[in-house]
Amino acid sequence: MSNRGFFHFSALPMSTRMVYTMTLLVLGTGYLFAMLQVFYSHAGLDGNPKNISAQDIRIAYHGSETDTRLVSALKGPMAGMLPESERAVIFKWVDSGAQQDAFESDVKPILQERCLACHDGSNPHIPLLTSHEEVMKIVAKDTGATIPTLVRVSHIHLFGITFIFFIVSSIFTHAYMRPLWMKCVIIVLPFLTILTDIFSWYLTKWIPGFAWFIIGSGALMGMSFMVQWVVSMWQMWFYSLPDEIEECGGTLPVIGQKSKTQNM
Repeated sequence: MSNRGFFHFSALPMSTRMVYTMTLLVLGTGYLFAMLQVFYSHAGLDGNPKNISAQDIRIAYHGSETDTRLVSALKGPMAGMLPESERAVIFKWVDSGAQQDAFESDVKPILQERCLACHDGSNPHIPLLTSHEEVMKIVAKDTGATIPTLVRVSHIHLFGITFIFFIVSSIFTHAYMRPLWMKCVIIVLPFLTILTDIFSWYLTKWIPGFAWFIIGSGALMGMSFMVQWVVSMWQMWFYSLPDEIEECGGTLPVIGQKSKTQNM
């Protein structure tokens, strides 16, 4: 039986294809910046800022066995906020016992100049660094992301990424692909990996080995996005349909008779 109501990109008006094209261009750019955000947020937690590793993911969600929250932040996402020499002063202060007198003389001036623009208490989601007592709250073992933080980020990702893939997959449905099951897998896969990715955050919080599930989920999600993006853009402007489909003007018959074509 033919697939009722299927319209290939070539059968769509030019204006519709332009809307799809510009949407994919913007979403593709946004996805690229999202990947850069992941890199800058996690790379360096293991002491190597040049790449992102499974150990970085493990530290981000499970915590570090050796570093405090302050040191992990200065090795990772906050590394670029302070010169190496000033970060070394803070690391030495933490290693020597985080005494208050050394804080007042060595560390506090650095924090006042570099950090208080954001860590002044105006944002309740980031640590306050105005006094020794406040800083000592993060000079403790790094236990990774807190459950309230994970919950807050989870609902943002679940809603936001779902809408992104709803849009991209809706555009991709106009692509011609054989076999049909492969097209369905490519559409379904990112929605499943959204769930495995989110739930792996919580599992990694307790079992560090699940960091690999986060990496795997992200990789599969990215692959699906890339395939849908490339196939959609290619078929919109450069692809020639098989002759039997082309003869129908890029559509399938709206009636349910048997034909040479199968479901798209």
